Amino acid sequence: MAEEENVEYGCEHYKRKCKLVTPCCGKVYTCRFCHDEKEEHTLNRKNVDEIMCSVCETKQPVQQNCSNCGILFGQYFCGKCKLIDDEDKKQYHCDGCGICRVGGRDKFFHCQTCDMCLPKKLENQHRCVEKMSRTNCPICLEDIHTSRIPSHIPSCGHLIHRTCFNSFIHRGHYACPVCQTSMMPMDSYWRILDEEIASTPMPVEYQNFFVTILCNDCHQFSEVPMHPLGAKCQNAPCGSYNTCRSGGPVNRPVVREQTPNSE
Repeated sequence: MAEEENVEYGCEHYKRKCKLVTPCCGKVYTCRFCHDEKEEHTLNRKNVDEIMCSVCETKQPVQQNCSNCGILFGQYFCGKCKLIDDEDKKQYHCDGCGICRVGGRDKFFHCQTCDMCLPKKLENQHRCVEKMSRTNCPICLEDIHTSRIPSHIPSCGHLIHRTCFNSFIHRGHYACPVCQTSMMPMDSYWRILDEEIASTPMPVEYQNFFVTILCNDCHQFSEVPMHPLGAKCQNAPCGSYNTCRSGGPVNRPVVREQTPNSE
């Protein structure tokens, strides 16, 4: 018995003393992730009806204790999701999401519009996007709703895996890959561009050329002087350089006032 207590059961994804008997191919895997890594198809965990005890190898219906040796498969058990885990992650089942979440029920709330669990601090403080999690991450293209990777919620509301977001920002990208809105405060960088443009005037023959731009942050049009370093939104208080050209260039010569001739 002492030797059994020292045995580590489970896999790199879950600690549990049972394995899943997969209905799709009839094989035995510790979890759906282990299955998906080996097979050319994916396993829907909710379709699993049979498990095998890792201690006595008895096959049985999905349950929390072995029907033969009585061992506890895992401290956490969800019959709806067919999820068994012997590691405390503060798991809870959310009926709204239809899956189990981690982190503690007391720290999250389910937004009916976004159709997902969000941190309590964002209640009435976030921008709702209908069914925002029922999409793939726009960077890695993997499912977000059932992902075990935490998501980052930018101001535009388009979810991105946190690891993907950090990598995206590290590579110098700051705009949402879905809507192109700035995903972080950019005021300090805009001031640097202001200084660089002010110290780099256009050649005289191009100083009267203007372009029409659309701001990706405030979604307003404006006409600005043409410059290769950037085009600044002229709508106050925006001032963003996260813009795209929608028209021009147009040459608008400066009209100088003429003084009347003296007689």
